[in-house]
Amino acid sequence: AEIIDLVPLSGGFWSSAYAYRVGSQDFVLRFGDMAEWFAIDKAAMRFKGPSLPIPNVVEIGTALDLKYAISERHFGRFIETTAADEGRAVGRALETLLAALRSVAVSQDDGVIWYDPQGSTNMTWHRWLKGGLVDNPDAHVHGWMEKLAQQPEIDDLFKRCESRINDLLPACPERRDLVHGDLLHQNVLVSEDASQVTAIFSWKCSARGDFLYDVAWCTFWSGWHPGIAAADIWKRTIKAPDLDAADLLDAPLRHHCYELQIGASHLGWNAWTGNQQDLEAVARALEHTLEKGPLPMQRTD
Repeated sequence: AEIIDLVPLSGGFWSSAYAYRVGSQDFVLRFGDMAEWFAIDKAAMRFKGPSLPIPNVVEIGTALDLKYAISERHFGRFIETTAADEGRAVGRALETLLAALRSVAVSQDDGVIWYDPQGSTNMTWHRWLKGGLVDNPDAHVHGWMEKLAQQPEIDDLFKRCESRINDLLPACPERRDLVHGDLLHQNVLVSEDASQVTAIFSWKCSARGDFLYDVAWCTFWSGWHPGIAAADIWKRTIKAPDLDAADLLDAPLRHHCYELQIGASHLGWNAWTGNQQDLEAVARALEHTLEKGPLPMQRTD
């Protein structure tokens, strides 16, 4: 049928996206170099449910000397666009989403890198966390450590965080919850009233680990996003009815470890991209996180 209403979409560092229609159906076409990431999105469809609205990937292939993926389009607005006065609705939406991620059953074949059994051989949650702080020559993002070393104060901050993370790792359990690993950053859509998540995509950073990692992702980046900050997802998590005392054992230490890991790894990311403004902003947030320490545990049953 005829393709109509072709328009470019914003967002996406690694790929370009376009929306279009065929008859009454809406699709998104993405072009990029990373075929394996499109394959991960397709594999993630098995987690789909009412509270995990993962778009169906209908086709993956090669065209115009690039890799492409075609997905069914979901509508909404990026959760980062929400305002502080929408915090209650955003909190409910995130609370539902995080609970849905926690509820996904683990199969016997699921290692930490759930989409790559071979890559999961001998991989632990601790190793996955530490791997985010290593300048791996085989990674797509390589060379950031040398660039970071050119800014001694920020490089020192990275090393202090790395040391603190190593101190905190023993408190982090080898759980196998489904972790998206890249919430926000234009990977989550919500309804116009912000009350529910309408899509969650881009699963290339996902893993099987500790559910508190996604919580830490929301809290660390909340300084950039008023609606996320007002949602107070930490307090909502420690009061979540599906979590018991065993699930929340050492939760403040675990959450603090993950916030530091997220911030430190993004020092490397921004050094690699050469974004000095964002590098300095992340450094300020990370310094504050390191000085503040673990958040208080105020669960009431």
